[in-house]
Amino acid sequence: MKIALAIAVGLLTGIISGFGIGGGSLLIVYLTAFAAVDQYTAGGINLLYFLCCAPAALVSHIKNHRVEWKAVLWCTLAGVVTCAFSAWLSGAIHTDLLRRLFGGLLLYIGVRELRIKPQKNASHKP
Repeated sequence: MKIALAIAVGLLTGIISGFGIGGGSLLIVYLTAFAAVDQYTAGGINLLYFLCCAPAALVSHIKNHRVEWKAVLWCTLAGVVTCAFSAWLSGAIHTDLLRRLFGGLLLYIGVRELRIKPQKNASHKP
């Protein structure tokens, strides 16, 4: 039964990730809160999971002309620089503090998303 639940969670978060919503964050919550996986291992599993889900989503977004290549360049450059620093920092922080910081980040994002009002006459370019 545990394996079936893990597969179901993986499929659900994979579908959510395909839409660009952030299924990996939900996967980490599942792994740490329900599957008793430690924070660092859950983060590593999430990275492997992302490597499998991201290419499919990227192909779809490129096909639908939803990728701004100039933004990709700047985000990639910033990501490379901050990735090394963040990896070092996460190794230096105690696991309990890291877990609480991540939970606080998710809570902040959730509250912020609930408070955002939809814009009138918002147009989406194809």
